[in-house]
Amino acid sequence: MNSNAGDENWRYALIGWSWRMAVLFLPARWFQPDLPETAQRAARTGSLHLEIVSHCWNYAHLLAYQLSSLVQHPPQCLRVTMTIYYCPEDQGTQQLLDYISAQQVSNVHWNWQALPRERLLRRAIGRNHAARNTRADWIWFTDCDVIFPAGCLDGFNAAAQGCQEALVHPKRERMSAMLPDTAAVLQAAAGTPRLVAPEGIEFADNPLRKATGPMQIAHGDVARACGYCEVIGHYQQPSARWRKTYEDPAFRWLLRSNGRGLEMPPPLRIRHISKGRYTRGHWSTWSRSGIRRTKSRLLGK
Repeated sequence: MNSNAGDENWRYALIGWSWRMAVLFLPARWFQPDLPETAQRAARTGSLHLEIVSHCWNYAHLLAYQLSSLVQHPPQCLRVTMTIYYCPEDQGTQQLLDYISAQQVSNVHWNWQALPRERLLRRAIGRNHAARNTRADWIWFTDCDVIFPAGCLDGFNAAAQGCQEALVHPKRERMSAMLPDTAAVLQAAAGTPRLVAPEGIEFADNPLRKATGPMQIAHGDVARACGYCEVIGHYQQPSARWRKTYEDPAFRWLLRSNGRGLEMPPPLRIRHISKGRYTRGHWSTWSRSGIRRTKSRLLGK
């Protein structure tokens, strides 16, 4: 590594660390003073409009379950815009989106957003674009390993009636054990795109005490006004590799909220050892997978 690259990496790490410290110790109003007051936020009732935002890079076999759940269990009481940020270089994801585009689903609008790989791999860039441009009453920032079973989204519609909170989340999720690449459910969704269902997986209840990265549902008026960490330039920089999502706690900090829990049928989450978003064959992929296995054994999950 040349000295310029080393200096740049050191500078990048220092800036990232500084923002993580700011989240812990500084007032968010110094950086995000224009957060709409509660009374300024619409208190929508009836059939709501929800935008769901996912990113996908080498995760087509997981995204297949998420998109299939909308086809197989379309919402009856609300309208959904399903937004996917992806890169056409990822041919598996491109083929899946082409297949899903042909599925006509009541109350669901498909919205595919292609990005250059360097912009996709910094997730806050896509989330910020979605937040600023959403026309929905609520916007759910999620990951493509989350599944919406029957009744989940209609349950959200019922629970969010008249709500003016900046941020909400399901009170619980149901999650799988940590699955290896060889798990039948992951293999079943690989290859030729098709509709799939998570058959044969046991999901266990997991209470959510705050809005975690894939379970952050922001009020539309707040999202349009503030974006997703737009005021933190560090989190809006393109990247040649996937960056850890430190922007998620920063987003909650800027909104001055960890989210209010909603009573609703829980979404499902498929947990998996291998991370497709990291470069395959790189030593860090092996080490991260090892860490995830160890954490799973220690936690008994």
